[in-house]
Amino acid sequence: MAAEAVLTFAAKGILEKVLSLAEEEFSLAWGFKAELRKFKESFITIELLLNDVAHKPQGTPAIEEWVKKLKDVAHDAEDVFDELEYEGYRRKVEIRNHMKKKVLNFFSISNPLAFRLQMARKIQKINASLVDLRSEASTFGLVSRNTDATSQGIRWDRQTNAFFGKDEIPVGRKADVSKIVTTLTDSKYNQENLASVYNEDSIHKFFEKKIWICVSDAFAPSRDNQHTLLLSLDEELKDKKYLLVLDDVWNKNSKLWESFMECLSKLSSAKGSKIIVTTREDEVASISEKLLPRHELGKLSVDECWSIMKNRAFTNNSDPKFDTIGREIAENCGGVPLVAKVLGGILRTKKSIEEWSLFKNSRIWNNLPKGEDGIMPVLRLSFDNLESPSLKQCFAYCSMFKKDFEIERENLIQLWMAQGLLRASHDEGKDMEDIGNEYFDILLQSSLFQDATMSDNGTVTKCKMHDLVHDLAELVSKSESLMGDLCGRDNTLEIRHVARVSTSTLENIATRSARKLRSLFSDNDEVPANILPRFKALRVLNLWNANIEELPVSVGKLKHLRYLDISLTRFTALPKSIGKLYNLQTLRAVNCALEEFPKELQNLINLRHIYFDKFIEFPQGIGRLTFLRTLPYFSVGNEIGRRIEELAGLKQLKGELIVCNLEHVKNGEEAKKAKLEDKTKVRHFSFNWTEDRSTTDNNVEEDVLEGLRPHLELESLSIENFMGDKFPTWMMSGLLNNLKKIKLSECNKCEVVPPLGHLPNLTELIIRGMANLKCVGAEFYGYDLVHNVATTSEEIITLFPALKVLCISKCGDLNEWKQAPTMSRKKVVVFPCLEKLEIKDCGRLSHLPSGLKKCTSLQKLEIWECDGLSGPLRDMPNLHILPSLDHLHSLHTLWIGNCEGLESWVSSLQFPLSLENLDIHDMPNLHILPSLDHLHSLRTLSIVNWRNLKYLPTGLQWPTGLKFLSIGGFWEELDSFPDFEVGSLMHLTSLELYGWPKLKSLPQQIQHLTSLTDLRIYRIEGVETLPEWLGSLTSLTQLYIEDCKNLMNLPSVQAMQRLTKLQFVGIYRCHPLLEERCRRDSGTDWPKISHIQGIYSKF
Repeated sequence: MAAEAVLTFAAKGILEKVLSLAEEEFSLAWGFKAELRKFKESFITIELLLNDVAHKPQGTPAIEEWVKKLKDVAHDAEDVFDELEYEGYRRKVEIRNHMKKKVLNFFSISNPLAFRLQMARKIQKINASLVDLRSEASTFGLVSRNTDATSQGIRWDRQTNAFFGKDEIPVGRKADVSKIVTTLTDSKYNQENLASVYNEDSIHKFFEKKIWICVSDAFAPSRDNQHTLLLSLDEELKDKKYLLVLDDVWNKNSKLWESFMECLSKLSSAKGSKIIVTTREDEVASISEKLLPRHELGKLSVDECWSIMKNRAFTNNSDPKFDTIGREIAENCGGVPLVAKVLGGILRTKKSIEEWSLFKNSRIWNNLPKGEDGIMPVLRLSFDNLESPSLKQCFAYCSMFKKDFEIERENLIQLWMAQGLLRASHDEGKDMEDIGNEYFDILLQSSLFQDATMSDNGTVTKCKMHDLVHDLAELVSKSESLMGDLCGRDNTLEIRHVARVSTSTLENIATRSARKLRSLFSDNDEVPANILPRFKALRVLNLWNANIEELPVSVGKLKHLRYLDISLTRFTALPKSIGKLYNLQTLRAVNCALEEFPKELQNLINLRHIYFDKFIEFPQGIGRLTFLRTLPYFSVGNEIGRRIEELAGLKQLKGELIVCNLEHVKNGEEAKKAKLEDKTKVRHFSFNWTEDRSTTDNNVEEDVLEGLRPHLELESLSIENFMGDKFPTWMMSGLLNNLKKIKLSECNKCEVVPPLGHLPNLTELIIRGMANLKCVGAEFYGYDLVHNVATTSEEIITLFPALKVLCISKCGDLNEWKQAPTMSRKKVVVFPCLEKLEIKDCGRLSHLPSGLKKCTSLQKLEIWECDGLSGPLRDMPNLHILPSLDHLHSLHTLWIGNCEGLESWVSSLQFPLSLENLDIHDMPNLHILPSLDHLHSLRTLSIVNWRNLKYLPTGLQWPTGLKFLSIGGFWEELDSFPDFEVGSLMHLTSLELYGWPKLKSLPQQIQHLTSLTDLRIYRIEGVETLPEWLGSLTSLTQLYIEDCKNLMNLPSVQAMQRLTKLQFVGIYRCHPLLEERCRRDSGTDWPKISHIQGIYSKF
């Protein structure tokens, strides 16, 4: 990619932005409007000349220099317009703050006339530069050229893992994989992808240890730590058959490879261990094949490439008309999956057969390299396909993040916005954030973003960039960005964005260059206070986790600043000068030591997004910030400027809003002043009263909640610590049909729950701490609200049709849960989609409704501290108990605890084969462990506090896939742990042991569990010394001991020193003598634990 081609998109982007700014009406432009007209005319002419650059021979130094000059002039022009805007905002704020008396101090340094003269001189200087650029352009033969709209779209520390993303499917190479697996296991096996093979049970059984390492960067273990590494590896892999995958290797040092293989040969691992190396470099393959057999991966066929492309290009089934053209385009993939994925992303943006044909017949394919060498050109093609210069600039800006960094969608859009890259056309009427979301989706669909993280509502909230895509972003932003040290870079005048540089590098940037910087991302380093005034043009200042004591007063001089992040910093206050940042759009102050915002914050009239923690006090007058889109909390107060009416003017609020301290709202009429019904872009409301407050009039709170009526499109509603007797009419009327989540917490005076079963989109319902709730009645199902709108032809009425999560807890007086109403002529279906049911601390509840036994979609069932239940899935009281759960084929988690009435049901329970997590605790009368036969999917098991259990079944076979076991708390007369076999527990990684007062020893069998990484010991009161065999658990990384009040001694120094991987030891409430012996440096047992990184104790 020629340098001028890279520069051109950035120049076009800044030109478009400046021309957009020039169209604005500036009240302060009186006196130099003629110069502004001349400026606009010159820039339009220059823009047409710039279009001709792409049609000139590439690699012309003079044209490249001309484009650089043009960019520089455009940036200067942008700064001038920004100053004009800033002064207009400042004047607006000062008038509002009643400072109009000081007429001569309205503008910057002196008065309006002086300021206008200063601006006029700057515009004249820019116009003169534009005249020079036009003259130079003629000498290169540049001519005015309109943009060709038809061809514009087709102009010419990373980590890997063994898992598939949601948008990824395994395609092709079955023969390759079959051959590799046969080589690995000496048995025939056919799977579609190495990553899927890596996770297969058969591979898991063949290899006792599997290790996947991404080594894409150069690796070279030092000789100093090689011996330590070998010792650690030898202990980890001793007598084990392992599979080691070294993925994406680039290192070409043959001696290092030989040394590496020699090291592996010294390990005491079992015969049959295997190594797989993957690489894109032929030279790496040539070196490694001297030591390992080589296998060239076959290229994908055209059909397989088209399969990948089609999966990316179409959200639904494709029109067959596209297949022929698509397969012809797939021939250009060269059999490389990444190329196919990127081309599919490009085709996704083209909707018609004509566009596909135009793309297929483009001249760009003529000189495109094939195979791996064609990846970067195709990535460039995907970049060139981005339609607007500003979108290309947005992509280039992503180079500011480290490789493999998880990029947060909202944060990225706010950074783009701060750089002025999201300007809408005057006739579009879109928010900048709307354009940013469109850009983000385009980059995602173009496969320039990947590894997407989805929110509950299906929106992508985070993503990453492939390392090669990140390389492309660095390439196209190279001239403007500095990441790391200067490294002999003489010309710093082009640098606009700086990230991850040291303080010394910042100080070494020349003053002329420093005043042009637009972004500064801290590298967790110190940022000297005297540096900020040098960076006068900053739009972005990211001090996240910066080592800085306080934000300097000089921050107020950054007139252009639009984004400021002070999260994870130590300063407790902000300077008052922050109130002069009239252009600021985004302020992030999360997880920092800040106690309150200064009152000057109300002057930030362009603030759109603010993020802060609940305990940070917000100043009075938030209602002045009328541009706010994001406001996480609003704490209601009694004084003027803190009352709920402050919310009335915040008409642009979006997302979630938590309104706290509602006890300060006097009545419903005052609550209505917030005008929440008008805030249609807020999708999540939380109404919170203060906990444990004194309440004199419950009717007032009912009136207040009634006045807080939200809009009908609300998606999530939370009400906490409400002390009214009943919920508002707007909840009982059935109008909030868009609600997806409802939480009612600590509403202790309410006696009934509102009707909710009619809500078609409700997926999650949480009812917690309703102390006065005695009955979940028939009205809960909302049957009447559904039945009233049902037509006579409907045979089935579905209640809670979309509900997936239902949690009821801390309702101590709840004693009845009624069935849903039934009709003789219509079938009533309840909870057809329920996946999680949680009932906790409802001690008087005698039964659950029978409809729950038909919830075959149930995946997680939790019942805790419900002594009144005698069988959770009963038809009605006094009828038979359902004996098993084995019909619930989706159930993967079952937790039952402290429910004495369920003991007989549990003892005869038949568990579903799908179960992965089983926790049955605090069952004082149970004495026989239920059968665990055939639970091959079980991964975690907890059997704790069965006070009547004296022994475990003879020959008990634990599920072979068990990773976590929590066991103990048995019959109090036992002095030793019930005997059990550990043969099937060899893959166990976490073990919790619970004792009882007379237990005198740990079960000796656990010394054979050499895969254990986490051991926790609780309440074994008869043990005074930990056994010597503890040193056999060489994989142990964490050891936690609590409430062993007679424990005085650790094992010997030799035993403890064998635990070389131990990183954390926690000792709590044990014998005081153990504390004395473990005292740092002076205790007799200190040498036993001195090698451990984290030691925590409390006696």
